[in-house]
Amino acid sequence: MKVAIVGATGMVGRVVLEVLAERNFPITELLLVASEKSAGKTLLFKNHPYEVITMEAAIAQKPAIAIFSAGGATSLKYAPLFAAVGTVVIDNSSAWRMDASKKLIVPEVNGHLLTKSDLIIANPNCSTIQMVVALNKLHQAYQIKRIVVSTYQSVTGTGVSGVQQLMEERNGITDGPKAYPHSIDLNCIPHGGTFESNGYTSEEIKLVKETCKILGDDKIGVSATVVRVPVIGGHSESINVSFQKELNLAAAIQVLSNTPGVVLEDNPAKNSYPMPINAKGKNDVFVGRVRMDLTEPNTLNMWVVSDNLRKGAATNAVQIAELLININ
Repeated sequence: MKVAIVGATGMVGRVVLEVLAERNFPITELLLVASEKSAGKTLLFKNHPYEVITMEAAIAQKPAIAIFSAGGATSLKYAPLFAAVGTVVIDNSSAWRMDASKKLIVPEVNGHLLTKSDLIIANPNCSTIQMVVALNKLHQAYQIKRIVVSTYQSVTGTGVSGVQQLMEERNGITDGPKAYPHSIDLNCIPHGGTFESNGYTSEEIKLVKETCKILGDDKIGVSATVVRVPVIGGHSESINVSFQKELNLAAAIQVLSNTPGVVLEDNPAKNSYPMPINAKGKNDVFVGRVRMDLTEPNTLNMWVVSDNLRKGAATNAVQIAELLININ
């Protein structure tokens, strides 16, 4: 099992390596891949040093699987070149997500759709992943009609530059490089991605389109607001979801308790609810503050938290790879 990690020196790439080690993924040969300027650097995997190589060198070695975390432009250029030599690409960027010929996979939700013929597989947006994991079984039981979601997204979602800006501002450095158009420390920025002509941002549109594609239902209405917050541990979401069929709180709690990938953390009497500081470094989706909407029938409010570098990116990609090696 020869595996390539493309973008291995980046924030998500390094977490992919951590997850592969933790889950004892059956690697016989590991290729760490990055840009030419990073080639020659050394990274550790299971305490063994590996030299970073170029894209061309990795393609020539024809790995079985390549996990990409190197940005959309890189994926568009190189994913087809890997696929052409028989490599299955699992791509973390937005490059292929809405391509009708490519599958957008969250293993707990639609992993059964994968086949041996899939050579480029899209990994969804981090905010979408945690939302559909939380809602999938409820959708199967009660059929989602509409979702209103507001996200509170960690600076890690912007990569090293976002974390650097936050920490520099926290230390009084205000003239460093900027990942955001405003200060992020002690602030919330209602701006994720780029603004579209309709007033929504690209991150908000991803939540709309990707949710419908993953759940396989274009009739679901999704209204999203994305907010960047000065948090390291993970993304949080306030979700208001309406269903076609009648449900009550007890039934909803029962479904959530039996949803794969979900940890129900909901005991207000003990101030127990999901928080990004507790989700950091974990692979689960945490759900709490579950309650019926007081103004709309068959409608739930809930709070959903997950480590965006883990389940929102690296862990989901590795889970896809695990499914691939078990396809008959």
